[in-house]
Amino acid sequence: MGTVSAKTTCAIVGGGPAGMVLGLLLARAGVDVTVLEKHGDFLRDFRGDTVHPSTLQLLDDLGLWNRFSAVPHSKLHRVTFDVAGRSVTMVDFSRLRQPHPYIAMVPQWDLLNLLAEVGEEEPTFALRMNTEVTGLLRDGDRITGVRYETPDGPGELRADLTVGCDGRGSVVRSEAGLQVREWPVGFDAWWFRLPRQPDDTTYTLFPRIAPGKAMIVIPREGYFQVALLIPKGADTRLRARGLEAFHDDVRELLPEATDTVRAVTTLDEVKVLDVRLNRLRRWHTDGLLCIGDAAHAMSPAGGVGINVAVQDGVAAARLLADPLRRATLTDRDLAAVRRRRIVPTVLTQALQRQIDKRLLGPVLRGEIAGNPPLGLLRTVERLPWLSVIPAYLVGVGVRPERAPGFARRQSA
Repeated sequence: MGTVSAKTTCAIVGGGPAGMVLGLLLARAGVDVTVLEKHGDFLRDFRGDTVHPSTLQLLDDLGLWNRFSAVPHSKLHRVTFDVAGRSVTMVDFSRLRQPHPYIAMVPQWDLLNLLAEVGEEEPTFALRMNTEVTGLLRDGDRITGVRYETPDGPGELRADLTVGCDGRGSVVRSEAGLQVREWPVGFDAWWFRLPRQPDDTTYTLFPRIAPGKAMIVIPREGYFQVALLIPKGADTRLRARGLEAFHDDVRELLPEATDTVRAVTTLDEVKVLDVRLNRLRRWHTDGLLCIGDAAHAMSPAGGVGINVAVQDGVAAARLLADPLRRATLTDRDLAAVRRRRIVPTVLTQALQRQIDKRLLGPVLRGEIAGNPPLGLLRTVERLPWLSVIPAYLVGVGVRPERAPGFARRQSA
């Protein structure tokens, strides 16, 4: 079978939050856009499940609120810690001046399926599943599209602009030769599932912590997705201790799972996530742009990676829709996306580096217990309005992006 060739205005590689949001918004601007996703569905254990207040507002602006509300989800309004038997709210999303002042806990694949359904309603939007990008097309130094493989054979998609939204292991970024700066991270994550009863609401955005250990518990339909944080590079050593030692670690952090942890019957069911924190020095080259994790991988700390990726997509759509529509796209237009998003990216990653350096790293090395300092907890107890500061940093972020006018709709 020969190579299939086609043409579009914007080829988006990767159907994650950044890619799907960018594709939908560009399509609403009348730009021909094709999103290429290498898998046949959006079901990934490593996907995050937090939809933050600024992203909820975006969905509202896009006219999707009623449809999103119909997706099963739970709401996280605050994060509390125990101080001498009293509950102290350290992070209070309900204090935010936002139309939806909470974090929605919803499986990311449900959000992506919603964006895909809405995108398909636009005549200039196309989503190709089971389409794995393997390389870039070039005309001299200019990127002119992508090569891909499907179950039906190879193909080429030519495009005025190729956008890499294919995550921390970006093929697009690598093929383009864009240089990445890495920062050390002190932890990796073991991912596994535990059974969940329908009425069980045990979860938290912030880790459960004990000396030398930390854990994040995410509720999903019928089970919990659990991330057990481990010291960087310790996967092989910890697996050598055996299954029972793993069960004991889980029980220490999650006493509620004393019995259900036995559902994990082999360490083969425990997958390791290599946590990375990096950023491209330059996000574009002629004919190509990277956004989301392809441009700046975030650590899981605070669950902010999805929010930042979505806002990258919104900013890119606002800045690029008109030049793409008019066929006047220049290097300067692509550089404008990085200029718009570099400050929130740098500040967010700096915060994550401090969380790793001052909290998670020392906790996993057994140097500190892990709860916020007692003095800080007592200060927040006396001045509860302080709890809105971390709520804003996590829930809204630095320089939140609103939907451009061309993409806004009234909720059906």
